[in-house]
Amino acid sequence: MTSTAQTSRTGDGSSRPDHLAHVVFIAAAAAMGGFLFGYDSSVINGAVEAVRDRYDIGSAALAQVIAIALIGCAVGAATAGRIADRIGRIRCMQIAAVLFTISAVGSALPFALWDLAFWRVVGGFAIGMASVIGPAYIAEVAPPAYRGRLGSFQQAAIVVGIAVSQLVNWGLLKAAGGDQRGELLGVEAWQVMLGVMVIPAVLYGLLSFVIPESPRFLLSVGRRERAREVLAEVEGDIDLDARVAEIEHAMKSEHKSSFKDLLGGSFFFRPIVWVGIGLSVFQQFVGINVAFYYSSTLWQSVGVDPTDSFFYSFTTSIINIVGTVIAMIFVDRIGRRPLALIGSVGMAVGLALEAWAFSFDLVDGKLPATQGWVALVAAHIFVLFFALSWGVVVWVMLGEMFPNRIRAAALGVAAAAQWIANWAITASFPSLAEWNLSATYVIYTVFAALSIPFVLKFVKETKGKSLEEMG
Repeated sequence: MTSTAQTSRTGDGSSRPDHLAHVVFIAAAAAMGGFLFGYDSSVINGAVEAVRDRYDIGSAALAQVIAIALIGCAVGAATAGRIADRIGRIRCMQIAAVLFTISAVGSALPFALWDLAFWRVVGGFAIGMASVIGPAYIAEVAPPAYRGRLGSFQQAAIVVGIAVSQLVNWGLLKAAGGDQRGELLGVEAWQVMLGVMVIPAVLYGLLSFVIPESPRFLLSVGRRERAREVLAEVEGDIDLDARVAEIEHAMKSEHKSSFKDLLGGSFFFRPIVWVGIGLSVFQQFVGINVAFYYSSTLWQSVGVDPTDSFFYSFTTSIINIVGTVIAMIFVDRIGRRPLALIGSVGMAVGLALEAWAFSFDLVDGKLPATQGWVALVAAHIFVLFFALSWGVVVWVMLGEMFPNRIRAAALGVAAAAQWIANWAITASFPSLAEWNLSATYVIYTVFAALSIPFVLKFVKETKGKSLEEMG
């Protein structure tokens, strides 16, 4: 085959593989924000008990310190769309990288509990920005036929970030003799766990300088020739005039999206915005982040040794990666809705089994052997089915389901709803677990089950459609 054929468009409108390598690099670089998102979200798992002990606080206060970062996430997500429309997607990534770096240093060296909480809010704001900019940017540079798989890079990066943070935490805990407050590098082990995030934060910032700006943003600010260059880079040997005209035509009816543009219909927001909010809320209300914020504490509460509890948290993260890879393989083959439905059923089963196992009384501080193994296996089943479905599907759909004219603002609102839901689950879990751990998992099971009719009735398939076809 000649090189001309290799760089031509395929029958389904996608670019040839020789251009995909460049697009994959761009998407992976943008998804580094997702890695930081996952790392920062999960790294606190290694510090929960140390923070409780150092500052002598109860479950309610501890939950607020853990969850307060999510308030920053919600604000960052809600404002990132507008910021991106004004200064560009790349500048947003660079701002987030700087905030990540500052937050990592501040969190590692707090002089008081409120100081730790403040730096977690700063890091949360950066996470919120990254959660919006990553999917939107990838959706805008990816060829339509590959957009689902490339969009899933965001979730892949999140789960890798979670797994790496758990592995690093486990290694640091071992180095500190199994004590989260053990001395390491002149400070306590949990402080080192939080400070390590400086490394990926700096890498994210550096990568943002070597990837191109979104062609849609470039066209919106009149940089037509640069937009053509980027389109040629990411979509191969295409009719650039026709492609630019297609995007410009779609943009003619657009203006800088704002919150006001999302209003309409019978219930305040446009129906499509409510669907995005619903996807975000269901993704969190199944309790997925309990598995990553509190898993070590959860396993210790049912009698598992602290070091082993960190190891189980790591194995859960590996299962998370496996599920995400499965989703990346199938999201563009069988579609978003089927994956979501499969995942909902699997999650409901896993959560119901956990609820059953935790309903038994502890014997000598531990769950009975059978129930202990059921709880452990069910936790992995739950994470697997979440990862191969809702973990990837929601991020992919939020990046592509909204009409061009409201995409940035709608994605910001949906992501903000996700962070608020995440905060509600994270802040409530310690108190709910003290009240009744089994009943807590029953609540999560109910939400997993309710997500099935929600998808069937309200969610439309977006597989294979260009962004300009979204309305």
